[in-house]
Amino acid sequence: MILTRLARPLLLASLLAGSALPAQTHTPAPSPVDAVDPFIGTSGEGHTFPGAVAPFGMVQLSPDTHVGPARQTYNWAAGYRHEDPTILGFSHTHFSGAGHSDLGDFLVMPVSGDTVPLEAGTADTPGYRSRKADEVASPGYYAVTLTDPGVRAEMTAGTRIGVHRYAFRADKAAHLVLDLRSVIYDYPGKILWSSIRIRPDGTITGSREIRGWATPRRLFFAIRFSAPLTGHQFVTTEKDVLYKGFKGPGRGPETLVSLSGRAIVAQLDFSRIAKPLEVKVALSGVDEDGAIANLSSEPGDFDAIRAKTRAAWADALGAVQIAAPAPMRINIYTALYHSLMAPSIWGDADGRWRGPDDQVHGPSGFTMHSTFSLWDTFRAEHPLLTLIQPDAKNADFVNSLIAGQKTNPFGILPVWQFAGKETWTMIGYHAVPVIADACLKGIKGIDCAAALKAMVASADYAPYGGLSDYMKLGYVPIDREPEAASKTVEYAYDDWTIARLARQLGDAATAQRFEKRAANWRNSFDAKTGFLRARKADGTFRTPFDPTAINYGSDYTEGNAWQYSWFMPHDQGGLFRLLGGDAKAVAKLDAMFDYDNSKIDYSHAEDISGLIGQYIHGNEPSHHVAYLYSYAGQPWRTQERLKQIVESQYKPTPNGLAGNDDLGQMSAWLVFTALGFYPVAPGSGEYAIGRPFVERAEMRVGDKRFIMVADGLSDANRYVGTVTLNGQPLDRSVITDAEIRAGGELRFTMQPTPNKIWATGVKARPYSMTGYGKR
Repeated sequence: MILTRLARPLLLASLLAGSALPAQTHTPAPSPVDAVDPFIGTSGEGHTFPGAVAPFGMVQLSPDTHVGPARQTYNWAAGYRHEDPTILGFSHTHFSGAGHSDLGDFLVMPVSGDTVPLEAGTADTPGYRSRKADEVASPGYYAVTLTDPGVRAEMTAGTRIGVHRYAFRADKAAHLVLDLRSVIYDYPGKILWSSIRIRPDGTITGSREIRGWATPRRLFFAIRFSAPLTGHQFVTTEKDVLYKGFKGPGRGPETLVSLSGRAIVAQLDFSRIAKPLEVKVALSGVDEDGAIANLSSEPGDFDAIRAKTRAAWADALGAVQIAAPAPMRINIYTALYHSLMAPSIWGDADGRWRGPDDQVHGPSGFTMHSTFSLWDTFRAEHPLLTLIQPDAKNADFVNSLIAGQKTNPFGILPVWQFAGKETWTMIGYHAVPVIADACLKGIKGIDCAAALKAMVASADYAPYGGLSDYMKLGYVPIDREPEAASKTVEYAYDDWTIARLARQLGDAATAQRFEKRAANWRNSFDAKTGFLRARKADGTFRTPFDPTAINYGSDYTEGNAWQYSWFMPHDQGGLFRLLGGDAKAVAKLDAMFDYDNSKIDYSHAEDISGLIGQYIHGNEPSHHVAYLYSYAGQPWRTQERLKQIVESQYKPTPNGLAGNDDLGQMSAWLVFTALGFYPVAPGSGEYAIGRPFVERAEMRVGDKRFIMVADGLSDANRYVGTVTLNGQPLDRSVITDAEIRAGGELRFTMQPTPNKIWATGVKARPYSMTGYGKR
């Protein structure tokens, strides 16, 4: 929705006033593209950016606002915060909602007048930095007025390109600053090398190699302008100059046509220009020629690229047609938008790509993607994409993961990968459930037998994360490996998905081996306390034990015993049996949500946000927990908790996300939950039914249409009364992936009081490997 930030609060106030009421408009709802607000999550804990990007695009062209040391802080992980009064410039790569910083490549900033500062300055003493006004954004488009140079700046993006458009004042000379020194996170010795040159046809190309989160990381660029350069200056600000520059005709540094070094900034001059200046930039992870080819692969001016990208967003967002009150509709379509940004394309237009071995590969018969935040996205993001994106796109994701394993020097699947490089961040081998889920759902274009080999290779790589001990002892010992309790249960779940795929492929030996490993979560569960705990190599549980303690590198990963004691999504029934049955499981769930945190300080833990008792919606380990009441035969309690979460954790405002969006996982949770079901255990082929938050949704799944209708939905009618599937009563709290892919209608009848009969029986509950709900 393209609105000025001044107008937006007034609109939202009017929308929120009616948020509890069903939509009763007789005019057509705005298109999905116009329902998206890219500013949601750009403040608070969301870590999103408002700039221009195409679906899964290589380029994320967005403003950076960080200042000095602030760029090293957690809050600027996407380079931008909505409340910042100034803009540093516009760079071409950004993460959407990550919990860590990097990127911000090739920053461009317009400057007007006779003096061109080559340093950014600060908010109080600006150089080329400028104050901002009148920001607007919609999918594939961003615009802002830079008040200091008096320039209206617009951004759009294609698949592998970003396009800037700058309207300068007619009475002042127009310039651009291209800063190859700028990054979002100031890693020590960050720029290993960079280069820039002007080619005979006026195209500017260059590169830089970065020491950062994933290191070393190489990226190349090519730039063309709609107006000719009238002058330029390439400058290095290195104290100890180690560079080579090549001069063109004439004398002086302004005539350099090529410069290499570790701290390069360029001044590009255009004199006075009557028309807006368009700047088209392409990226490549391969080489400068690849960037030039990518530039040529997407012809057209700013308006043509913007229209093409808007059409791509209309198609991608149109896979789900939603009828809901305006605030909810904005929330959900923005969530869907955030879910469709990553994994991002990494392969060039000619099919080549740079792998984790730093070698160039391809063409490979598929489009290489990177930016896999797998510890987050295996839960809901990738399962959502298997439904609303074509098989070919999902096959690209899986084939990219397998290619990453083949080219990784250690022979394992990606863990947290971007720009083709591995960061080794987070735990588990969660490429495994992504691959298994896609294969088990029958996604075409994947060699699932080869995929299984890659999955097993990762699960059997003994040097990784305590796997050697895990395979010998059946758990990860805390006196030999940090975060051991979390690693044990996450490995066990991943192992279960390997076993599921092996069974489907007829590999009984592999299935049996990993089915045994899938039960390893029990080896770290302490039935006496009712919590998952870290064990030492001698078999004893580590003491002292505090289930509320959160300390990085301790027993758990970004959480504590309260969250991780529920992480056996493939075997919740087995857990409930250990807890003493349904009633005790429900009591423990209630104790988690109702816990009094008033005497606990979590300010040291950056990822701990969105607390409802000890339920932490701002981070992923809790995301499935509200659905677990249904596993204990009390689906109405799931319905109550979901309402509590949705109303407190999502708002159509810049600070409307309770925690990091984490490359779409926080958003995908909302999309699924709004539709009335959620993939608690990807790989099971099932979705646990919760309750809907929209009146009607129509999902495009392949060539079929799956419709969800919520009759009588209102703030008062918050409970599910009855459910039908294709007109027949559905007496279970689960719907299968096959039923959704077949098309049809899931219809809820909502009511003001709980239905304590529906879906309470053991056979009516979602899948569990052992115990309750086993099928």
